[in-house]
Amino acid sequence: MKSGSEVIHELYRSFKEKDYESFKEICDQNIIWRQNPGFPKGSSYQGAEEVVENVFKAFDDSWVEWKFIINNLHDAGKTIVVTGRYEGRNKKTGKKFVSEAAHIYELGNGKIVSFQQYADSKVIWDAMT
Repeated sequence: MKSGSEVIHELYRSFKEKDYESFKEICDQNIIWRQNPGFPKGSSYQGAEEVVENVFKAFDDSWVEWKFIINNLHDAGKTIVVTGRYEGRNKKTGKKFVSEAAHIYELGNGKIVSFQQYADSKVIWDAMT
């Protein structure tokens, strides 16, 4: 079984490479995915398929570039805290942004069971207008 840190690194790799099947494999089938309410398309989603469709694929609609860069990963066993930043460029405006963020993951049986995001969404909205 992979360590919690390895699972989280696999999540970021799968997002970057749009490897949605790998993402689904490392997530509990009932994963709860919570984004900031003020985040673009921010909401809560349940299930890996819903996350892929409403979060990951949705970024392709509005962004030429969208990535998350890890600054620190803190492994506390079943809880993993990742700090870093989003960087992107909007399709419509061409504007770029950098947004500091923190992600909190809960793991169970070697799979991701929940995600909570905290991010500076103002700079993202500014890039969209």
